[in-house]
Amino acid sequence: MSRIFRAFLVLFVLSSCGGGTGYGTPPRELDNACAILDERPEYARAFRASERRWGVPAHVQMATIYQESKFVSDARTPYRWSLGVIPTGRISSAYGYSQALDGTWEEYLADSRRHGARRTDIHDAADFIGWYMAQSTERLGIARDDARNQYLAYHEGRTGFARGSHTAKPWLVRVAGDVDARAARYRAQLGTCRAGRGLV
Repeated sequence: MSRIFRAFLVLFVLSSCGGGTGYGTPPRELDNACAILDERPEYARAFRASERRWGVPAHVQMATIYQESKFVSDARTPYRWSLGVIPTGRISSAYGYSQALDGTWEEYLADSRRHGARRTDIHDAADFIGWYMAQSTERLGIARDDARNQYLAYHEGRTGFARGSHTAKPWLVRVAGDVDARAARYRAQLGTCRAGRGLV
């Protein structure tokens, strides 16, 4: 493969990744829930609305979004490559703040009747997470504030979680522990700041 063609291919792939909207930029201080909400007040409104509707606490929503996308609105999974240079599609259809898969997102749209919802919109992503986790509570008995098990069911799907698929994935169990620890930290932080008022 010629050097010029390879350079062209790389430029094409890189240009197709950029959204050009500026929405992809995450908040600056991702380890501080108060700083996140101070920088992006619309996030607080989104988490509050989702918590009111579905009962899933803001700190659980926030820890899940951190783990899934690091608050990058248009996050996507990496490309698969053939022969090391030819992109053959993404690893999965996961997209947006919540990294919702196409099929699960379509189920959410139909069930919630929010047909204009977008995965790159924080309000819709927070509502999706609330919807999904509220269903995990109803079907699996996972408490809405149990960030660890909610995340495992979110990642593996409810059927996978019920089968115990996560028990064969020590790395995922570790990640779920990280999500739980981050949720606890976010909860403590939200209790100390104005931006977190009404969220804990």
